[in-house]
Amino acid sequence: MCKIKSIKKVFLVAFSIIAFASCSPQAGAANEIPETTTTAGVPTCIKNLIKDFEKEPKQNPPRKVIQYLYEGKTVYYIPAICCDFYSDVYDANCKLIGHPDGGFTGKGDGTIVDFSSKAKEEKIIWEDKR
Repeated sequence: MCKIKSIKKVFLVAFSIIAFASCSPQAGAANEIPETTTTAGVPTCIKNLIKDFEKEPKQNPPRKVIQYLYEGKTVYYIPAICCDFYSDVYDANCKLIGHPDGGFTGKGDGTIVDFSSKAKEEKIIWEDKR
């Protein structure tokens, strides 16, 4: 029985080290987003959100921010980081409009069910290239 507990401990320590190493932030992550044609005109609050993403461990799939025209207004779509999480849509003032997809059902929270059919003029503003 003692041998099994020792093996479990070794396995847990090894797993923890591997998990921690794979989630560590990449060296040299950018502290500032250079002003480019894709970020020109993007609200400061969205740029700050991008800076926060750059401080987090790299996600798989990589984080990104996509600009759309939705109901005549510019909005920013942030895809979910994983399966059962919601995607987010923010307006130009960084007010959360809703979650068009994701969650346990994959259909979001029901607040903007027409987003995928009405969102136009897709433009990737930022994508984590680390």
